[in-house]
Amino acid sequence: MELRQLRYFAKVAELKSFSKASKALFVSQSALSQQVRQLEAELGTSLLVRDSHHVVLSDTGRAFLPSALRTLAEAEIGMDNIRNVAGLRTGDLTIGSTFTFSLLLERVVREFAKKYPGVKIHVLCRKMEELMEMLDCGEIDVALSYRPQHEYPNIDSTILFDNRLAVVVSNTHPLAGKGSVSLEELQHFPLALPMRGMQARNAFDRLVEGRRLDLNIQLEMDEVTVLLNLVASTHMVTLVSQATAHHPRLTTLSLHDAEVPMEGCYHVRKETHMKHAATEFIRLLEENKALGIIEMM
Repeated sequence: MELRQLRYFAKVAELKSFSKASKALFVSQSALSQQVRQLEAELGTSLLVRDSHHVVLSDTGRAFLPSALRTLAEAEIGMDNIRNVAGLRTGDLTIGSTFTFSLLLERVVREFAKKYPGVKIHVLCRKMEELMEMLDCGEIDVALSYRPQHEYPNIDSTILFDNRLAVVVSNTHPLAGKGSVSLEELQHFPLALPMRGMQARNAFDRLVEGRRLDLNIQLEMDEVTVLLNLVASTHMVTLVSQATAHHPRLTTLSLHDAEVPMEGCYHVRKETHMKHAATEFIRLLEENKALGIIEMM
């Protein structure tokens, strides 16, 4: 049983004529009649009673017609849904992100939502390791984070920008007037650092590994916004990515004796069908990159 056959049968039943139905459907009368007969043969019953002048529904045809019309209506709804998803008039998109990408995420999500108001957006903020696991399991469509320390065989990572680990202090801190500092200088100040496992902390731990430093790590925190607010109101020092440290009461310094690159990436699953919404979201990410907006953050 084919939708075409149901459509032909329904049109003949509506117009009570094979010739009128063939003209309305833009098919030959012989092709129309053949398809209806094939439908009747498959069902094992006559749906139409034919004579030389009229076509009317048989008893079984009257019983079958409502189901045929419902099937055609449901099929049309399904096609509309497909067209709506393809045209991003509806659908959903789940994005996972680390805190560092919040400004970029805000910009692109705002642009996406304005352009495609029918698409429902879900945003989840997690640590990078959690995002990779969620992406691998299909729980999110796109992830934004720095490049993982090790490769994930089922995940593709595309670089959006290069970033650096930076020293961040309040504008009134004794170090605020310096353009760069050394790790040795940081021994003289209490440190407030991201929690172990967070990307900036991982980069910092790799940097100090094997060095004989007497660092005073006074505080560890897994909420970067609170951490930056705390640093802004004290003489504690933190180290986070340059992209994170946007605060009117903070000064960002470079580490002049150690460059710690941090590649900002978007991640997707390999060899997996990608939603139209995810493809468009990535296009907007790349567009912001091309315009230099990401690098200016």
